Amino acid sequence: QVQLVESGGGLVQAGGSLRLSCAASGRTLSNYALGWFRQAPGKERELVSAIIWSGNTYYADSVKGRFTISRDNAKNTVYLQMNSLKPEDTAIYYCATRPYGFAYAPTEYSYWGQGTQVTVSS
Repeated sequence: QVQLVESGGGLVQAGGSLRLSCAASGRTLSNYALGWFRQAPGKERELVSAIIWSGNTYYADSVKGRFTISRDNAKNTVYLQMNSLKPEDTAIYYCATRPYGFAYAPTEYSYWGQGTQVTVSS
């Protein structure tokens, strides 16, 4: 069993930055894919970024060049650095994990954190 705990969300003005953290416990995630999803009110949960064990990463087009995902295997933690934030980035952000390669669909992920709210004001 894997437990994921997100932190780092908050309220920020447009153009600002936040860094989200997702700390995992219960299992070493070095061979797992870790993804950051977000869900805005009335919208489906979408994959924002993901990283796999080799270090390969994925970014949604909407966040490319602004967000950076990284992982610290020693700390069993994944980070999402979010720069140049826009009001449309406002959502609850979730981290999730699954064995081996990443996947786009939320249903492919086995474990989820509780989410952290990110609000970007204009």
